[in-house]
Amino acid sequence: MMKGRGASWNPQNRFETLAYAVDDEAERDENAPKTLYLRDPSRSIIATNDSPDVGFDASINPYRGCEHGCIYCYARPTHEYLGFSAGLDFETKILVKEDAPQLLREELNKKSWEPKTIAISGVTDPYQPIERRLGITRGCIEVLADFRNPVGIITKNALVTRDVDVLGEMSTWNGTRVFLSVTSLDPNVHRTMEPRTSTPELRLEAIRTLSAAGIPVGVMVAPVVPGLTDHEMPAILKAARDAGAQWAGFVVLRLPWAVAPLFEQWLEENFSDRKDKVLNRVRDLRGGKLYDAQWGVRGRGEGIFAEQIEALFDVTCRKLGLNEKDYELNTSMFRRRTAQASLW
Repeated sequence: MMKGRGASWNPQNRFETLAYAVDDEAERDENAPKTLYLRDPSRSIIATNDSPDVGFDASINPYRGCEHGCIYCYARPTHEYLGFSAGLDFETKILVKEDAPQLLREELNKKSWEPKTIAISGVTDPYQPIERRLGITRGCIEVLADFRNPVGIITKNALVTRDVDVLGEMSTWNGTRVFLSVTSLDPNVHRTMEPRTSTPELRLEAIRTLSAAGIPVGVMVAPVVPGLTDHEMPAILKAARDAGAQWAGFVVLRLPWAVAPLFEQWLEENFSDRKDKVLNRVRDLRGGKLYDAQWGVRGRGEGIFAEQIEALFDVTCRKLGLNEKDYELNTSMFRRRTAQASLW
Protein backbone atom coordinates (compact mmCIF):
# COMPACT_ATOMS: atom_id res chain seq x y z
CA MET A 1 0.00 0.00 0.00
CA MET A 2 1.03 3.62 -0.54
CA LYS A 3 -0.12 6.21 1.95
CA GLY A 4 -2.49 8.70 0.38
CA ARG A 5 -2.88 6.75 -2.85
CA GLY A 6 -5.60 4.40 -4.05
CA ALA A 7 -3.46 2.28 -6.36
CA SER A 8 -0.19 0.75 -5.18
CA TRP A 9 1.27 0.01 -8.62
CA ASN A 10 1.10 0.76 -12.34
CA PRO A 11 -0.38 -2.08 -14.40
CA GLN A 12 0.70 -2.52 -18.00
CA ASN A 13 -0.91 -0.10 -20.45
CA ARG A 14 -2.91 -2.31 -22.80
CA PHE A 15 -1.87 -0.19 -25.81
CA GLU A 16 1.88 -0.26 -25.08
CA THR A 17 4.36 -3.05 -25.78
CA LEU A 18 7.02 -1.78 -23.35
CA ALA A 19 6.62 -1.33 -19.61
CA TYR A 20 8.78 -0.11 -16.73
CA ALA A 21 9.08 -2.83 -14.10
CA VAL A 22 10.04 -2.09 -10.48
CA ASP A 23 12.03 -5.00 -9.05
CA ASP A 24 12.77 -3.53 -5.65
CA GLU A 25 9.66 -3.66 -3.45
CA ALA A 26 11.14 -0.98 -1.21
CA GLU A 27 11.34 1.42 -4.15
CA ARG A 28 7.62 1.01 -4.74
CA ASP A 29 6.48 1.37 -1.14
CA GLU A 30 8.93 3.73 0.52
CA ASN A 31 7.30 6.92 -0.71
CA ALA A 32 4.18 7.58 -2.73
CA PRO A 33 5.01 9.44 -5.97
CA LYS A 34 4.30 13.17 -6.04
CA THR A 35 1.58 14.57 -8.26
CA LEU A 36 2.69 16.03 -11.59
CA TYR A 37 0.47 18.53 -13.42
CA LEU A 38 0.73 18.72 -17.21
CA ARG A 39 -0.81 21.19 -19.63
CA ASP A 40 -3.56 19.68 -21.76
CA PRO A 41 -3.40 21.00 -25.36
CA SER A 42 -7.07 20.28 -26.19
CA ARG A 43 -8.69 22.95 -28.38
CA SER A 44 -12.29 21.98 -27.62
CA ILE A 45 -13.99 21.44 -24.27
CA ILE A 46 -17.53 20.13 -24.73
CA ALA A 47 -17.63 16.35 -25.11
CA THR A 48 -20.71 14.53 -26.36
CA ASN A 49 -21.95 10.98 -25.94
CA ASP A 50 -24.90 8.84 -26.96
CA SER A 51 -24.87 6.42 -24.02
CA PRO A 52 -28.29 5.47 -22.60
CA ASP A 53 -26.59 4.90 -19.22
CA VAL A 54 -26.04 8.57 -18.40
CA GLY A 55 -28.52 11.38 -18.03
CA PHE A 56 -26.73 13.86 -20.27
CA ASP A 57 -25.22 14.02 -23.75
CA ALA A 58 -22.85 16.96 -23.26
CA SER A 59 -20.16 17.34 -20.61
CA ILE A 60 -17.01 19.21 -19.60
CA ASN A 61 -13.94 17.62 -18.02
CA PRO A 62 -11.51 20.31 -16.81
CA TYR A 63 -8.98 17.65 -15.79
CA ARG A 64 -7.80 14.29 -17.16
CA GLY A 65 -6.70 11.92 -14.45
CA CYS A 66 -7.81 12.44 -10.86
CA GLU A 67 -5.81 12.93 -7.68
CA HIS A 68 -8.69 11.68 -5.56
CA GLY A 69 -7.30 8.21 -6.27
CA CYS A 70 -10.54 6.23 -5.91
CA ILE A 71 -9.41 2.66 -6.51
CA TYR A 72 -12.62 1.64 -8.26
CA CYS A 73 -12.78 4.58 -10.72
CA TYR A 74 -14.11 3.42 -14.09
CA ALA A 75 -12.27 6.36 -15.72
CA ARG A 76 -8.81 4.96 -14.95
CA PRO A 77 -8.45 3.20 -18.35
CA THR A 78 -8.89 6.56 -20.13
CA HIS A 79 -5.35 7.43 -19.05
CA GLU A 80 -4.06 4.60 -21.21
CA TYR A 81 -5.08 6.58 -24.32
CA LEU A 82 -2.52 9.18 -23.21
CA GLY A 83 0.30 6.63 -22.92
CA PHE A 84 0.03 6.37 -19.12
CA SER A 85 -1.01 3.57 -16.79
CA ALA A 86 -4.44 3.28 -15.23
CA GLY A 87 -2.77 2.77 -11.84
CA LEU A 88 -0.62 5.30 -10.03
CA ASP A 89 -0.21 7.34 -13.22
CA PHE A 90 -3.94 8.08 -13.26
CA GLU A 91 -3.80 9.76 -9.84
CA THR A 92 -0.32 11.33 -10.07
CA LYS A 93 -0.13 12.61 -13.66
CA ILE A 94 -2.97 15.09 -14.04
CA LEU A 95 -3.61 16.90 -17.31
CA VAL A 96 -4.97 20.40 -16.77
CA LYS A 97 -7.14 22.25 -19.29
CA GLU A 98 -6.12 25.78 -18.40
CA ASP A 99 -8.01 27.31 -21.34
CA ALA A 100 -11.28 25.52 -20.58
CA PRO A 101 -13.35 28.62 -19.67
CA GLN A 102 -12.29 30.51 -22.82
CA LEU A 103 -12.82 27.45 -25.02
CA LEU A 104 -16.27 27.00 -23.47
CA ARG A 105 -17.16 30.64 -24.18
CA GLU A 106 -16.14 30.20 -27.82
CA GLU A 107 -18.17 27.02 -28.25
CA LEU A 108 -21.31 28.46 -26.63
CA ASN A 109 -21.08 31.49 -28.92
CA LYS A 110 -21.20 29.34 -32.05
CA LYS A 111 -24.48 29.45 -33.93
CA SER A 112 -24.39 25.66 -34.08
CA TRP A 113 -24.69 25.36 -30.28
CA GLU A 114 -28.20 24.44 -29.17
CA PRO A 115 -28.68 25.11 -25.44
CA LYS A 116 -28.77 21.95 -23.36
CA THR A 117 -27.68 20.85 -19.91
CA ILE A 118 -23.92 20.43 -19.66
CA ALA A 119 -22.59 18.03 -17.03
CA ILE A 120 -19.45 18.80 -15.04
CA SER A 121 -17.89 16.28 -15.05
CA GLY A 122 -18.65 13.12 -16.96
CA VAL A 123 -15.33 11.39 -16.29
CA THR A 124 -12.96 12.75 -13.61
CA ASP A 125 -13.90 14.88 -10.60
CA PRO A 126 -14.07 18.63 -11.37
CA TYR A 127 -13.31 19.49 -7.72
CA GLN A 128 -10.19 17.40 -7.18
CA PRO A 129 -7.51 19.05 -4.99
CA ILE A 130 -5.78 21.17 -7.67
CA GLU A 131 -9.08 22.96 -8.40
CA ARG A 132 -8.71 24.84 -5.11
CA ARG A 133 -5.69 26.62 -6.59
CA LEU A 134 -6.51 26.79 -10.31
CA GLY A 135 -10.25 27.45 -10.25
CA ILE A 136 -10.83 26.09 -13.76
CA THR A 137 -14.13 24.46 -12.85
CA ARG A 138 -15.34 27.69 -11.29
CA GLY A 139 -14.32 29.56 -14.42
CA CYS A 140 -16.44 27.20 -16.54
CA ILE A 141 -19.43 27.60 -14.22
CA GLU A 142 -19.11 31.40 -14.43
CA VAL A 143 -19.20 31.17 -18.24
CA LEU A 144 -22.29 28.95 -18.12
CA ALA A 145 -23.95 31.38 -15.72
CA ASP A 146 -23.13 34.29 -18.05
CA PHE A 147 -24.70 32.45 -21.00
CA ARG A 148 -27.49 31.12 -18.80
CA ASN A 149 -26.81 27.59 -19.97
CA PRO A 150 -27.82 25.02 -17.31
CA VAL A 151 -25.26 22.79 -15.62
CA GLY A 152 -25.40 19.56 -13.63
CA ILE A 153 -22.52 18.77 -11.27
CA ILE A 154 -21.42 15.59 -9.54
CA THR A 155 -18.47 15.45 -7.16
CA LYS A 156 -16.93 13.73 -4.15
CA ASN A 157 -15.40 16.94 -2.86
CA ALA A 158 -16.89 19.50 -0.48
CA LEU A 159 -14.97 22.19 -2.38
CA VAL A 160 -18.12 22.58 -4.48
CA THR A 161 -19.48 24.80 -1.68
CA ARG A 162 -16.87 27.42 -2.63
CA ASP A 163 -19.02 28.16 -5.68
CA VAL A 164 -22.28 28.50 -3.82
CA ASP A 165 -22.57 32.14 -4.93
CA VAL A 166 -22.62 31.36 -8.65
CA LEU A 167 -24.64 28.16 -8.27
CA GLY A 168 -27.13 29.96 -6.06
CA GLU A 169 -27.68 32.62 -8.71
CA MET A 170 -28.16 29.93 -11.37
CA SER A 171 -30.71 28.12 -9.20
CA THR A 172 -32.98 31.19 -9.34
CA TRP A 173 -33.74 30.35 -12.97
CA ASN A 174 -33.58 26.54 -12.57
CA GLY A 175 -30.11 26.47 -14.04
CA THR A 176 -28.32 23.94 -11.87
CA ARG A 177 -28.49 20.79 -9.80
CA VAL A 178 -25.63 19.32 -7.77
CA PHE A 179 -25.08 15.71 -6.66
CA LEU A 180 -22.62 14.67 -3.98
CA SER A 181 -21.38 11.10 -4.37
CA VAL A 182 -21.18 9.12 -1.12
CA THR A 183 -19.78 5.59 -1.27
CA SER A 184 -19.43 4.67 2.40
CA LEU A 185 -19.87 6.19 5.85
CA ASP A 186 -17.19 3.86 7.27
CA PRO A 187 -14.01 5.92 7.85
CA ASN A 188 -11.74 2.92 7.29
CA VAL A 189 -13.34 2.04 3.96
CA HIS A 190 -13.32 5.68 2.87
CA ARG A 191 -9.71 6.32 3.87
CA THR A 192 -8.31 3.46 1.80
CA MET A 193 -10.81 3.35 -1.08
CA GLU A 194 -11.03 7.11 -1.79
CA PRO A 195 -7.86 8.48 -0.16
CA ARG A 196 -7.90 12.11 -1.31
CA THR A 197 -11.62 12.79 -1.42
CA SER A 198 -13.55 14.75 1.20
CA THR A 199 -14.63 12.67 4.18
CA PRO A 200 -18.24 11.42 4.23
CA GLU A 201 -18.98 13.94 6.99
CA LEU A 202 -17.75 16.85 4.85
CA ARG A 203 -19.77 15.66 1.86
CA LEU A 204 -22.92 15.54 3.96
CA GLU A 205 -22.09 19.01 5.27
CA ALA A 206 -21.71 20.16 1.67
CA ILE A 207 -25.22 18.87 0.92
CA ARG A 208 -26.45 20.85 3.92
CA THR A 209 -24.69 24.02 2.77
CA LEU A 210 -25.96 23.78 -0.80
CA SER A 211 -29.50 23.03 0.32
CA ALA A 212 -29.49 25.96 2.75
CA ALA A 213 -28.46 28.22 -0.14
CA GLY A 214 -31.48 27.10 -2.17
CA ILE A 215 -29.45 25.00 -4.59
CA PRO A 216 -31.20 21.77 -5.65
CA VAL A 217 -29.02 18.95 -4.37
CA GLY A 218 -29.03 15.17 -4.41
CA VAL A 219 -26.87 12.19 -3.47
CA MET A 220 -25.36 9.42 -5.57
CA VAL A 221 -24.65 6.16 -3.73
CA ALA A 222 -21.84 5.30 -6.08
CA PRO A 223 -20.42 2.89 -6.55
CA VAL A 224 -22.26 0.27 -4.56
CA VAL A 225 -19.60 -2.36 -3.79
CA PRO A 226 -21.40 -5.68 -3.29
CA GLY A 227 -20.24 -7.51 -0.19
CA LEU A 228 -18.49 -4.40 1.17
CA THR A 229 -20.68 -1.28 1.08
CA ASP A 230 -24.09 -2.42 -0.22
CA HIS A 231 -25.48 -2.74 3.31
CA GLU A 232 -24.79 0.97 3.90
CA MET A 233 -27.23 2.20 1.27
CA PRO A 234 -30.16 2.95 3.65
CA ALA A 235 -27.89 4.80 6.11
CA ILE A 236 -26.29 6.87 3.32
CA LEU A 237 -29.66 7.81 1.85
CA LYS A 238 -31.05 8.79 5.26
CA ALA A 239 -28.00 10.85 6.18
CA ALA A 240 -28.15 12.67 2.83
CA ARG A 241 -31.91 13.27 3.12
CA ASP A 242 -31.48 14.64 6.64
CA ALA A 243 -28.80 17.01 5.27
CA GLY A 244 -31.17 18.35 2.61
CA ALA A 245 -30.87 16.05 -0.41
CA GLN A 246 -34.08 15.75 -2.43
CA TRP A 247 -32.94 13.28 -5.06
CA ALA A 248 -30.87 10.11 -5.12
CA GLY A 249 -29.34 7.66 -7.53
CA PHE A 250 -26.98 4.70 -7.43
CA VAL A 251 -24.47 2.89 -9.62
CA VAL A 252 -23.10 -0.59 -9.03
CA LEU A 253 -19.32 -1.15 -9.09
CA ARG A 254 -17.80 -1.34 -12.58
CA LEU A 255 -14.39 -2.94 -13.21
CA PRO A 256 -13.38 -2.32 -16.84
CA TRP A 257 -9.95 -3.27 -18.16
CA ALA A 258 -7.12 -2.47 -15.73
CA VAL A 259 -9.53 -1.46 -12.95
CA ALA A 260 -10.24 -5.14 -12.18
CA PRO A 261 -6.64 -6.16 -11.23
CA LEU A 262 -6.15 -2.87 -9.38
CA PHE A 263 -9.30 -3.44 -7.36
CA GLU A 264 -8.38 -7.08 -6.66
CA GLN A 265 -4.97 -5.98 -5.36
CA TRP A 266 -6.61 -3.30 -3.21
CA LEU A 267 -8.94 -5.88 -1.68
CA GLU A 268 -6.00 -8.16 -0.93
CA GLU A 269 -4.11 -5.33 0.79
CA ASN A 270 -7.01 -3.87 2.75
CA PHE A 271 -9.86 -6.38 3.07
CA SER A 272 -8.36 -9.78 2.38
CA ASP A 273 -10.99 -11.45 4.58
CA ARG A 274 -13.74 -10.17 2.26
CA LYS A 275 -11.95 -10.38 -1.07
CA ASP A 276 -13.52 -13.63 -2.29
CA LYS A 277 -16.99 -12.60 -1.15
CA VAL A 278 -16.81 -9.26 -2.96
CA LEU A 279 -15.40 -10.66 -6.21
CA ASN A 280 -17.83 -13.58 -6.26
CA ARG A 281 -20.73 -11.20 -5.71
CA VAL A 282 -19.48 -9.01 -8.59
CA ARG A 283 -19.36 -12.09 -10.80
CA ASP A 284 -22.91 -12.98 -9.77
CA LEU A 285 -23.98 -9.53 -11.00
CA ARG A 286 -22.03 -9.82 -14.26
CA GLY A 287 -22.93 -13.26 -15.59
CA GLY A 288 -19.83 -14.92 -14.13
CA LYS A 289 -17.41 -12.16 -15.24
CA LEU A 290 -15.90 -9.24 -13.36
CA TYR A 291 -17.25 -6.81 -15.96
CA ASP A 292 -19.98 -6.62 -18.56
CA ALA A 293 -19.87 -3.53 -20.79
CA GLN A 294 -23.43 -3.85 -22.10
CA TRP A 295 -25.34 -0.60 -22.13
CA GLY A 296 -28.27 -0.69 -19.77
CA VAL A 297 -26.63 -3.29 -17.52
CA ARG A 298 -23.11 -2.09 -16.76
CA GLY A 299 -24.26 0.33 -14.07
CA ARG A 300 -26.80 -2.02 -12.49
CA GLY A 301 -25.86 -5.65 -13.09
CA GLU A 302 -28.28 -8.52 -13.57
CA GLY A 303 -29.72 -11.33 -11.50
CA ILE A 304 -31.07 -11.72 -8.00
CA PHE A 305 -28.44 -9.57 -6.25
CA ALA A 306 -28.95 -6.73 -8.73
CA GLU A 307 -32.69 -6.93 -8.09
CA GLN A 308 -32.10 -6.87 -4.32
CA ILE A 309 -29.91 -3.74 -4.54
CA GLU A 310 -32.46 -1.94 -6.72
CA ALA A 311 -35.35 -2.97 -4.47
CA LEU A 312 -33.50 -1.77 -1.36
CA PHE A 313 -32.82 1.57 -3.08
CA ASP A 314 -36.42 2.02 -4.24
CA VAL A 315 -37.97 1.11 -0.90
CA THR A 316 -35.61 3.36 1.05
CA CYS A 317 -36.18 6.31 -1.29
CA ARG A 318 -39.95 5.96 -0.95
CA LYS A 319 -39.67 5.76 2.83
CA LEU A 320 -37.48 8.88 2.96
CA GLY A 321 -39.42 10.89 0.37
CA LEU A 322 -36.55 11.11 -2.10
CA ASN A 323 -37.09 11.53 -5.86
CA GLU A 324 -40.66 12.78 -5.36
CA LYS A 325 -40.18 16.03 -7.27
CA ASP A 326 -39.46 16.41 -10.95
CA TYR A 327 -36.78 18.99 -11.66
CA GLU A 328 -36.15 20.01 -15.22
CA LEU A 329 -33.22 22.32 -15.84
CA ASN A 330 -34.18 25.42 -17.82
CA THR A 331 -32.67 26.02 -21.27
CA SER A 332 -35.07 28.81 -22.28
CA MET A 333 -32.92 31.53 -20.66
CA PHE A 334 -29.90 30.91 -22.90
CA ARG A 335 -28.24 33.97 -24.42
CA ARG A 336 -25.11 34.32 -26.53
CA ARG A 337 -22.51 36.68 -25.10
CA THR A 338 -19.77 38.52 -26.88
CA ALA A 339 -16.64 39.26 -24.91
CA GLN A 340 -17.66 42.94 -24.75
CA ALA A 341 -21.24 42.30 -23.69
CA SER A 342 -20.15 40.02 -20.85
CA LEU A 343 -18.27 42.93 -19.28
CA TRP A 344 -21.51 44.82 -18.75
